[in-house]
Amino acid sequence: MTASQGFYNALFAQAGLQTVLPSERMTYWIGDDFAFATAEPFDKKPATHGNGTMVGFSVGSKEEVKKLHGLALRLGGRCEGAPHQRGPKFSAYVRDLDDNKLCFSD
Repeated sequence: MTASQGFYNALFAQAGLQTVLPSERMTYWIGDDFAFATAEPFDKKPATHGNGTMVGFSVGSKEEVKKLHGLALRLGGRCEGAPHQRGPKFSAYVRDLDDNKLCFSD
């Protein structure tokens, strides 16, 4: 949880989101039209990433896609697709520290 909080705090630092810690096992990042959370599993079993599961963030511009992709890599994330045009969207893909797949798109 500590590594996840550090990764997402830094990734979302410029977004003006409020960080909410409702319990020791969960953290939310909340904005007017945005909500994201990381949590330790309710069933107390080890956390795993979902094969075929991806979380997407619409970040508003090509420049922001590039910025967040680079920041995620500097924070220890792993590239899953460099920033470029994919169909109607400019997007980039990374894995976070827990191997969850993230997409940033304009």
